Amino acid sequence: MINKKQSRIRRARKTRAKIREKRAIRLSVHRTPKHIYAQIISEDGANILVTASSCEKELRAFPTGNVDSATKVGVLIAERAKAAGIESVAFDRSGFGYKGRVAALADAARESGLQF
Repeated sequence: MINKKQSRIRRARKTRAKIREKRAIRLSVHRTPKHIYAQIISEDGANILVTASSCEKELRAFPTGNVDSATKVGVLIAERAKAAGIESVAFDRSGFGYKGRVAALADAARESGLQF
């Protein structure tokens, strides 16, 4: 029997294969019940260029497992990407549904100037 995590990982694998074909820099999102994490990973997948999460000191002062926290992480990752000279990325939702916190992070990153 396939469980929930295995299904999510299968969906993530399919998305990552398409992104690898395009040779694009990817914005990978991972969520847990308490936190949300975002990383910008190089084209070859070997290096993490930029990272942001709700675990960081400036974001921990607020509740971390909600949409507001995900929005703040999205803005933070976009600012750090701009500082690193990254304008465009491919969005990797890691098999999670594009709703709630994942969508909030993506929308905030787009509004802050990151293109995907």
